[in-house]
Amino acid sequence: MSATSDNQVPARKISVFGREFTMPRSRSRRIAIGAVLIFGGILGFLPILGFWMIPIGLLVLSYEFALVRRHRRRFVVWWERRRRSK
Repeated sequence: MSATSDNQVPARKISVFGREFTMPRSRSRRIAIGAVLIFGGILGFLPILGFWMIPIGLLVLSYEFALVRRHRRRFVVWWERRRRSK
């Protein structure tokens, strides 16, 4: 038998600016992290918090919700086309 059990879901990883981050295995924690990042981004005019948190929060949520994932994929396709055309 392998070291991991068969019913254990592998940890999700997200890549931001070439760095990989491991997300929690719990779906509710991932949703909470994404929501907190977006909420903190809305308060970006305050010190420490910034508007950079909104896209990171959307990236985290895109692994959980199809609607956000669809928009992320469209953005990635658009970005790659734009980058290749230059």
